[in-house]
Amino acid sequence: MKRHLLSAADLTRTDAELVLQTAEELRSLADRPIKKLPALRGRTVVNLFFEDSTRTRISFEAAAKRLSADVINFAAKGSSLSKGESLKDTALTLEAMGADAVVVRHHASGAPHRLAHSGWVRSNVINAGDGTHEHPTQALLDAFTMWRHLAPRNSGSLDGCRVAIVGDVLHSRVARSNALLLHTLGAHVTLVAPPTLFPVGIDGWPVETSYDLDAVLPKTDVVMMLRVQRERMSASFFPTAREYSRRYGLDGRRMAGLQDHTIVMHPGPMVRGMEITADVADSDRSVIVEQVTNGVAVRMAVLYLLLGGNEPAGTTNEGDDA
Repeated sequence: MKRHLLSAADLTRTDAELVLQTAEELRSLADRPIKKLPALRGRTVVNLFFEDSTRTRISFEAAAKRLSADVINFAAKGSSLSKGESLKDTALTLEAMGADAVVVRHHASGAPHRLAHSGWVRSNVINAGDGTHEHPTQALLDAFTMWRHLAPRNSGSLDGCRVAIVGDVLHSRVARSNALLLHTLGAHVTLVAPPTLFPVGIDGWPVETSYDLDAVLPKTDVVMMLRVQRERMSASFFPTAREYSRRYGLDGRRMAGLQDHTIVMHPGPMVRGMEITADVADSDRSVIVEQVTNGVAVRMAVLYLLLGGNEPAGTTNEGDDA
């Protein structure tokens, strides 16, 4: 793997499969009484979050602690960042603290790239979401979830699997990262949204596009619903919430038309009743809660491979005290 994880495009197929295999080894920790390994003992991981995020920050924190790393949580609110401190000065502070890895979430697209390539820090940089650009570890945990469910019936891979990603593609860093990573892993991705919620340049993405959800659903192996990110919208992108839900929401009627093996996913947080109804979110087809569990394992794998080595985690001496 490369030194930093900034984009899903940074990962070759070999890299991505190594992360998935390592995550599978590490996921077994969730079922153990003691959920720790000594793999990163003595290393320091800093969670540098310029945007609020409970799910992603806690997932990275749990991942680092289960590998026995020291964790520093650095939130913009209430810190020097809220007083106008620059990204450079913050980076220099982290460097002085001896950070080995910096997990960055920022409202500006490209901020993690700036941090990684500025020369300000020697740390490994992991993009935990930058603006509407990318969220590579979310794509990895999504791919890992799909791989666990679909690969056993598909010769051990995601080759040829059909994935529909539905909703606010325009503002979704998850959609972009998934499109890139799933293409690398051999899956076929169709993005479904109203015309107003497709970004400029979508023709250059390795995907198909559709405005008709009902035409796409019967052929899919995975349906991933996206949240409508109203906080990023400065204009009206669809007539009403009710109209959006009618045309692009996943409800019981639409779920009944899915193939028997098709799974339902959502990166969270969900707006129940908008893009997905409660009965679908809580159904046997839904793997949304499993995605959260898988997120910790995948982020453990990323931290381990960036900081610990490029061999599967099973080679670590798990008999050491943690």
